[in-house]
Amino acid sequence: MIFETHCHLDDTRFAADRQEVLARLRQQGITALVNVGYDLESSARSVELAQEHAEIYAAVGVHPHDASGISEEGWKQLEHLAASPKVVALGEMGLDYYRDLSPRPIQQQAFSFQLELANKLNLPVIIHNRDAHQDTIRLLQTKVPDRGGVLHCFSGSWETAKQALDMGLYISFAGPLTYRNAVNLQQVAARVPLDRLLVETDSPYLTPEPLRGRRNEPAYVRYVVEKLAEIRSMGVEELAVRTAENGARLFGVQLIETT
Repeated sequence: MIFETHCHLDDTRFAADRQEVLARLRQQGITALVNVGYDLESSARSVELAQEHAEIYAAVGVHPHDASGISEEGWKQLEHLAASPKVVALGEMGLDYYRDLSPRPIQQQAFSFQLELANKLNLPVIIHNRDAHQDTIRLLQTKVPDRGGVLHCFSGSWETAKQALDMGLYISFAGPLTYRNAVNLQQVAARVPLDRLLVETDSPYLTPEPLRGRRNEPAYVRYVVEKLAEIRSMGVEELAVRTAENGARLFGVQLIETT
């Protein structure tokens, strides 16, 4: 039983074989997944996918890369999408100071607005943070999400993780955890409390180490589970179940164990 908590199955790179991708993830025991929007169009596609497939849930949000392109009317559309029955989170939102595709003040404004909207709608949040650790934590501390949330594809230090954990947030690890040079990240993963751990692929990006160079897909989340179990000296299936339970608790969904 695995909960894949962050992927982008609506991406055009899955257009030719999406049904085969879904079949493979089911074969790997993936009980549920959250398809995550990053702008209005992808958020709408996420909602549509969730409506079509029982195991798929949707998150809707505006990524920092797209923060400068959304209007007041766009924010209203996002709120409307968030009311869809299978939407379980707002995001992905946050800050990205690595690419800086939107001006930093506008990124911060969009992040703050979505944190407020999440509280208004009683939804947890999915947070993108790249090279913006201090401002991400500062804005979260200003507007602590009532329903909690997750720092997805975590890449920061233990100090950043501890600050997030102190606010009741979860920490999610993706393919980079499996990379050979990810010693610091693996040390953080060993310290996060078991009841705050999540796993994801962020597919089609960040393919795990054994398959790097290929398109990533949700079925490959098992490599993340296996690495995390190794780091924590746990059985793979126990780690899978515990992280699935964590995801179900955060997103408010009921998991159905596969046979």
